[in-house]
Amino acid sequence: MALPQNAQMDALFESILKLENTAECRKYLEDLCTVKELCAMAQRLEIARRLEQGESYLSTVEHTGASSATVSRVNRCLEYGAGGYQMMLQRLPKLEDDQ
Repeated sequence: MALPQNAQMDALFESILKLENTAECRKYLEDLCTVKELCAMAQRLEIARRLEQGESYLSTVEHTGASSATVSRVNRCLEYGAGGYQMMLQRLPKLEDDQ
């Protein structure tokens, strides 16, 4: 599902681009999102990392606590999405598997 292209959406993305560091990002996203939304986004990024490393669905479900539906959705985005996960996974430092 494509995001709507409008002034509100553009303002949101522009505001994110204005963040200068992790502390600012944390403050902004804590105000902008619920704790549940942030946890879900962090979980999806971890799922993407694990799937990109070749981890199985079952192992990913066990390590992340995500539902198989969520793992499947992230995998679908990795295969057919806009490429955002791959872009970020290349830019982020490698994380340890025990996280």
